[in-house]
Amino acid sequence: MTSRRPLVGLLAAHAVSMTGNVLTLVALPLYVLMTTGSAALTGVTGFFATLPVVLGGAFGGVLVDRMGYRRASVLADLVSGATIALVPLLDATVGLPFPALLGLVFVSGLLDTPGQTARTALLPDLAADAGVPLERAVGWLEATERGARMLGAPLAGLGIALLGPLSVLALDAVTFLVSALLVARLVPVAARAAVAQQQGYWRDLAGGFRFTVREPLLRAIVLLVLVTNMLDAAKTSVLLPVFSERELGGGAAFGLLVGVMAGGALAGNLVFSAVGSRLPRRPVLVVCFTLAGGPPSLAMAAGLDLAGLVAVTALAGFAAGAINPLIGAVKLERVPSGMRARVYGLIGAGCWAAMPLGALLAGFAVEHAGLRPTLLAVGATYVLVTLSPLLGGPWRELDRPRPEPANRSAQVSTAP
Repeated sequence: MTSRRPLVGLLAAHAVSMTGNVLTLVALPLYVLMTTGSAALTGVTGFFATLPVVLGGAFGGVLVDRMGYRRASVLADLVSGATIALVPLLDATVGLPFPALLGLVFVSGLLDTPGQTARTALLPDLAADAGVPLERAVGWLEATERGARMLGAPLAGLGIALLGPLSVLALDAVTFLVSALLVARLVPVAARAAVAQQQGYWRDLAGGFRFTVREPLLRAIVLLVLVTNMLDAAKTSVLLPVFSERELGGGAAFGLLVGVMAGGALAGNLVFSAVGSRLPRRPVLVVCFTLAGGPPSLAMAAGLDLAGLVAVTALAGFAAGAINPLIGAVKLERVPSGMRARVYGLIGAGCWAAMPLGALLAGFAVEHAGLRPTLLAVGATYVLVTLSPLLGGPWRELDRPRPEPANRSAQVSTAP
C-alpha cells in the first residue's frame, strides 16, 4: 500500500520554509538600508547572511546523515526560527546594535542548508512510498521553491510597505515553526535515512569530498555555479535592493521583481519537466544560464523602467527554470544514496562559497564605483562565464546516456 501523506507533508514544509527564506531575502537588506543608509553595510550583512550557508553545507551534511533526515529538518527549522525571531524582538525592546544583528543573521543561516539538505534527502524514500516517480517528485520539490519565491517576494514587499521590515522578519520566524511542525507531524519517525558509514566525522566528510572531486562533470558544475552564484549574490543582496530603493520606490518594486523572477522560473520548470528529457542538455544549459543571469543586470544598468525590468526579469526567470532540474538530474544519476547529505552538502558549499564575497564586494563597489558601472560589470561577466560549457571537456558528459542501474549499484559499493 502507498501513502502520499508524508510526501505531501514534506513538500508543504519545504514550501513554507522556503517562503520564510524569501521574506528574509527581501526584508533584511531593506531593513539595513533603512536604518543605516549604507550600501556597504548592506553588503556586509549579505556577507554574514551567506557565509553560514556555505559553512552549513560543507560541514553539516555528515551530521544530517548521522542524525537522520527527519530530525535534522525539524531541529534546523526550530533553531533558525528562534534566532530570526530575536531580530524584531530585540529591536523593539533593548535595541539591536549592528554587530548583534550580524551575529543573529549568521546563526540563523548556519542550519538553513542542512535543513534543506535533510528534506531533499528524505524525498526519494517518501516518493517511493507514495508510488510517485522520483523525477516527478524532484520536479514538485523544485516547484515549491519557485512558488515560494513567486508568492513570498511580493508578499514581503507589500508587508514592508504596510508594516515595515521587522514585521516581515517576525512572520519569517513563524514560517520556520510551521515547517518544523509539518515535518514532525506528517513525516513518519520510521522514514528511512541514508546509511552513514560511521567511520568518524572527518573520515566520512573526507569520503564525500573524494567522491565529489573525482567526478569531472560535478567539478565543472561546481566551478561554473560558484561564479554565477557570486554574481547572483551581488545582485540580490545589494544591487537590486539598492536600485529598487533609489530608482523604483523601495520594497514593493524589489519584491515584485523577485516574485516575477520566481514566477517565470516556475513556468520554466514546468515546461522543462514536460519536455526536458527530449532536449540536448548542454545547449539548454548554456542558453538558459546566459539568459537567466546577464540580462536583468544589464537592463538595470541601461536604466529601464519598472515595466521593462519586469519583462526582462520574466524572461530570465523562465530560462532559469531549467537550470536546477537539469543539474539535479545530473546529481541524481551520479551520487550514491548512502552519501546524499554529504555530497549534496559539499556540492552546495562549493557552489555557494563565493556568495559572501559577491555580496561584500558589491556593496563596496557601489560605494566607490557607482551603481550602474557595477551592474554593467556584473551582467557582462555573467554572460561570458555562462558560455564556458561550449568549450567541451567534462561538459560533453552532459549529453551522454545515463548510467545504467548496474553501474550505479557498483558505484555505491565502491564509494569511499
